[in-house]
Amino acid sequence: METEVDKEILKSAGAELLPNGRKGLRIHDWEIETIRGTILTSLAHEQWEEKLKTSHLPEMVFGENALVLKHLSSNTKIHFNAFDALAGWKQEGLPPVEVPAAAQWKFRSKPSQQVILDYDYTFTTPYCGSGVVEKDQDTVEGKASPEEDASLKWENCEEQIDLAALSLKEPILFYDEVVLYEDELADNGVSLLTVKVRVMPSSWFLLLRFWLRVDGVLMRLRETRMHYVCGKGETPTVLRESCWRETTFKSLSAKGYPVDLAFYSDPGPISQRLPVIKQITQKLKIPPKV
Repeated sequence: METEVDKEILKSAGAELLPNGRKGLRIHDWEIETIRGTILTSLAHEQWEEKLKTSHLPEMVFGENALVLKHLSSNTKIHFNAFDALAGWKQEGLPPVEVPAAAQWKFRSKPSQQVILDYDYTFTTPYCGSGVVEKDQDTVEGKASPEEDASLKWENCEEQIDLAALSLKEPILFYDEVVLYEDELADNGVSLLTVKVRVMPSSWFLLLRFWLRVDGVLMRLRETRMHYVCGKGETPTVLRESCWRETTFKSLSAKGYPVDLAFYSDPGPISQRLPVIKQITQKLKIPPKV
C-alpha cells in the first residue's frame, strides 16, 4: 500500500527516500520507515509463547512487521510491533468474551476436544505504541558502564489533534499500512491490529487501530492517533490521542441500528455508533540531543 511520489515533490518538501530498498523517507529531522516480513515460523511461534508465558497467539502474527519513526537529532524512537502489543494483551488479561453456544464448537482443533475458553481469545490490547530515547552510540562506546535507553515521557494535555489541518490539500509524500496481527476467531468474527502512517510536507500522522468484532455479540475499537507538525513551537512535540469504543450487537439493535454483519466489516464508517468508554490526549516533548 506504499505510495509512489515524484522526486521533485519530495525535493521541494525537503524530503528524501530511504536508501538500499528501505521503505520510507527522511524529512524535517525524522526518519520514518515501514518494515515487512512473513508470519511467525513454527520456531518463532514457540519462542514468542515462551517469552509471553502463554500457549495462545493469534492465527497470523507478523513478527517482523513494524512502523518506526525516529527523530534523528535526539535519538527519540517511536515504534509499533506485534510483540509489544501482545505483551499488552497478556498484561491486561481481560476475561473471555462469551461466545454463543452454537458457535463454540468452531474453537475445537479436534472433534472430541472440549472447548474451554479461559483466556482473552480476542487478543484485545491496550497497546498505544513503544518508544525510547536511544543513547548515542559514540557515547555508549566510550563508557565502561553504558546507560540504558530512556523511556519516553508522555504527559496528559488539553490540546487536540488539528483535524482541520489534516484535511488540507497537501501532497502525500509517503503512505503505508502494516498489519501486526490478525485472527478470525474460529470464523466467529475478526481481531485485527494495524498501523498506518501518512507523511505530508508540513506534518506526519499515524493511526494504530485494534478492531474486534465477535459476531452477534460485541464490537470493540481501540484507536491511537499521533500527529507531529513540523516547525511548530520551539520544542518539537508529538500529540497522541487514544480512544476506546465498545458496544454489543444487542445494544445496537435496541437503538434501531442494523445488526447484519455486512454493515460492520470496516470500523471506519460505523465507529461513531460505538460509545466511547475511554479517551485520553497526551503530548511528547522531544528532548534535546542526548
